[in-house]
Amino acid sequence: MRPVQSSVLCRLLPGPFSLALRSLVLVLLCITPHCQAVQAENVTVLEGGTAQISCRLQNYDGSIVVIQNPRRQTLFFNGTRALKDDRFQMVLFTPRLVRITLTNVSVFDEGGYFCQLYTDATHHQVATLSVLVPPEIPTVEVKQEAVEGGEVELTCVSPRSKPAATLRWMRNGREIPGVVSQQDNGKTFSVSSTIRIPVERKDNGAALSCEAFHPALGTQRRLRHYRLDVYFAPTVRIVPPSGILREGDSLTLTCSVTGNPLPRNIQWSKINDTLPERAEISGPTLQISRLSQSHNGTYLCQAQNNYGRAADHYTLLVYDPGAVVETHSAVPYAVIGGVLALLVFTVICVLIVTIWCSVRQKGSYLTHEASGLDEHGEVQEAFLNGNDASQGKKEYLL
Repeated sequence: MRPVQSSVLCRLLPGPFSLALRSLVLVLLCITPHCQAVQAENVTVLEGGTAQISCRLQNYDGSIVVIQNPRRQTLFFNGTRALKDDRFQMVLFTPRLVRITLTNVSVFDEGGYFCQLYTDATHHQVATLSVLVPPEIPTVEVKQEAVEGGEVELTCVSPRSKPAATLRWMRNGREIPGVVSQQDNGKTFSVSSTIRIPVERKDNGAALSCEAFHPALGTQRRLRHYRLDVYFAPTVRIVPPSGILREGDSLTLTCSVTGNPLPRNIQWSKINDTLPERAEISGPTLQISRLSQSHNGTYLCQAQNNYGRAADHYTLLVYDPGAVVETHSAVPYAVIGGVLALLVFTVICVLIVTIWCSVRQKGSYLTHEASGLDEHGEVQEAFLNGNDASQGKKEYLL
């Protein structure tokens, strides 16, 4: 009686770095105890790795065993190489197990490898080879430069993976949603994720990252770090010296400049005049030795880049030590002079008031005295005339 041929597919659960058995397939179940059967093991391997393709035999009696590739080209005939491809090697040929290896596996090696047993009837089973292509570290593409007050468009690209990788943008531990696109390249996939974010000066140097996840990596990830490069106009600030500058001192002015790109050329000048002969410029620093009052004036520091220009100024005032002392000593005398003038004015006012009051009082006294003499004369005249005083007075009055 001829054996009955059937097949049973039994798949195992997937694992993260599985390079070996993924499933075990039984080709032929025999109903007689001595019939022959062949089994093939499915294999999953990373691109560039080594795959082991195994054919298990049951009740093998020395019949012919042939292994073919997905294109049905014979690789081995009973252990003898049939195809000139040195990547394939026969590593084991026993009555129970036939095993070959394939090194430097590529996605083009994927497919079904046939394990065939030639008896009265031909029995075969296919060992499926699957190749995983993990993504490389993704790249970041910038569509246009980031300028203060505008937006920047960043695209994270994973050009080749199988199956397609998953991309994710992160900033400060938070995910930035992106627009994802995927392209089928035949055997592999290219994936990209694009984000658009507004940028300010403070965002210059901000850290972002693009992460690529893939089944072949398990819990690991491919990570690309990216720092924002935000362009902005410069700012300029002159750091002034401390204290009062006197003749003979030295002046050092430092021009603090920021900007992206940082201005390389820093210009020093003096408004409405030329820089002093003793002025020395070293990058952002201006130095003038042995100061004099002829150095007084306003000094200007300017810087510019492709995105703008900025300037700051410092007004120099050199003091003469002698003039400073004289000015300070003249202040008390001026105060004393003012006080004395006020006192003299007060005394004069008091004298004027006193004299005026005295004159007024004296005039009043003379008037009263004259009135008294007139009355006395009238009385005397009446007495001499033999009249009484009242009558005489009366007649005087009439």
